[in-house]
Amino acid sequence: MDTFLQQIINGLVQGAIYALVALGYTMVYGIMGLINFAHGEVVMLGTLIAITSITFLIKAGIAVPLAALIGISLSVLACMALGWSLERIAYRPLRHAPRLTPLITAIGMSIVLQNLAMMIWGRNYMIFPPLIEKTQFEVAGASFTNVQVIIVTVAALAMGGLLWLVYRTRLGMAMRATAQNPAVAGLMGVNANRVIASAFVIGSALGAVAGVMVGSYYEIAHYQMGFMLGLKAFTAAVLGGIGNLAGAMAGGVLLGLIEALGAGYIGDLTGGFLGSHYQDIFAFIVLIFVLMFRPSGLFGEKTGDRA
Repeated sequence: MDTFLQQIINGLVQGAIYALVALGYTMVYGIMGLINFAHGEVVMLGTLIAITSITFLIKAGIAVPLAALIGISLSVLACMALGWSLERIAYRPLRHAPRLTPLITAIGMSIVLQNLAMMIWGRNYMIFPPLIEKTQFEVAGASFTNVQVIIVTVAALAMGGLLWLVYRTRLGMAMRATAQNPAVAGLMGVNANRVIASAFVIGSALGAVAGVMVGSYYEIAHYQMGFMLGLKAFTAAVLGGIGNLAGAMAGGVLLGLIEALGAGYIGDLTGGFLGSHYQDIFAFIVLIFVLMFRPSGLFGEKTGDRA
């Protein structure tokens, strides 16, 4: 029982991170019908910018809490600017192009950002500075830290805030209208360009928060970290129903639980052959089965069909 509870805790923490990143995919897809494969690299850049900023500020003699607040804020702002730039420069000119064109562009932008990060930060792993002193807790034989609690709490607050934004504000109403029918929304006075740019900016901000969570959880970062994280978050979005915000959240948490339980229990059954080192397998097995038996995801897709 203690093993089960431990894997549930690990899965919830990992799933909270997947859910935040998946929201970036599903917001853009829900409005534009575009899978932004560069989103994983936005998360990666958010992590590296946070590490650089916080480390510099701490060395400059600024207190760790204030350095963390400033560094995370700079990371979020930089990712928001990057998300806006990607939409404005790379995707907006291709909005009416064949579907394959923006998809190839997204993959190309992912490669460009990854290599740009390599040139700036190098190939070596970077250490994420400790922001708070870790405290260990134990419940029913399972252990967790205050960092894990903070990650789950911040993720829940961010996801709740996003749902409030989408369903309780004028911008959210404009987003939903643009997702349903951009032409009709334009006739009603909705600026589609502004709405789409807002989706990129908000998704990138959430990606930056997720990047800080990944860095603080694993305590390291690398210029290639966004690739696998982005693929898993995309899997979570497809699992929940890409285009559906609640589905992306549920898909992220569910994928985290599947990975944790799979690595824990199936790893034991196979003598460690399919343990934690092979947990990526479980994510893509889930993706294959979802695409085979329920392509619309567990919660379907709320956006309108596009020609």
